[in-house]
Amino acid sequence: MNPIIDAHIHLDLYEESFRKQMLSELDQNSIIHLIAVSNDLNSCLKNLTWSMQEQRIKPALGFHPEQSLPSKEEAEKIADLIRRYEKHIVAIGEVGLPYYTRQDHPEIHVPPYLDLLEHFLRLANELDKPVVLHAIYEDADLVCDLLEKHQINHAHFHWFKGSPSTIKRMINNRFFISVTPDCLYEEEIHDLIKQYPLDLIMVETDGPWPFDGPFEHLATHPKMIHDSVRKISELKNQAIETVYDLLYKNTVKFYRLNRNE
Repeated sequence: MNPIIDAHIHLDLYEESFRKQMLSELDQNSIIHLIAVSNDLNSCLKNLTWSMQEQRIKPALGFHPEQSLPSKEEAEKIADLIRRYEKHIVAIGEVGLPYYTRQDHPEIHVPPYLDLLEHFLRLANELDKPVVLHAIYEDADLVCDLLEKHQINHAHFHWFKGSPSTIKRMINNRFFISVTPDCLYEEEIHDLIKQYPLDLIMVETDGPWPFDGPFEHLATHPKMIHDSVRKISELKNQAIETVYDLLYKNTVKFYRLNRNE
């Protein structure tokens, strides 16, 4: 089995027993690293702790946008952690804009979320850290505006979905995307994979988020990304070995993992 990296997973959202089982099965599934993104301050602390116990866990610290805004104190504590552990973490994330929350609550005021995101982007610039982004559809253009404003090139749009014009803009900026196991059954993602350059793609689970299709009723596990790689190979009409190799190298390069071993 070829080596691969799960480029986006929420380890702290798994039940402890399943998380331990999952970690014990990484070797047999050729999962070399997990990019463990954070949701809030408590999540940041957990990911830091686990990453110091298990070198395959590579932490990213941030505040997930699909929730109420953090207090000023929490935001400052997260920023302090990022600065204190800048040599240990691989990225700032997950950060972005609350697209799904606004579908249910359109009254949500967006500017404070933009301010928080810009706060993290300034920090990424200051520390020269990659950014892991939650930004889809029209939100992606707002985020691209900020990335261009701050001249940030090291951006990863996880589980991305967007318009052809946004896709073109992101490709021109050489921004990375990652796809989840829903690439096996979502036509929208099939089209995205066909359009996006393979050297700007990574694979992820966004676990423990559940999936449909062949994964219905299954707990999300990093081993599922092997199915994603096979689907990408089919859609790109490229040899599976070539696709594995490039996806792996893309993730190592983007997250500078050779510097963090």
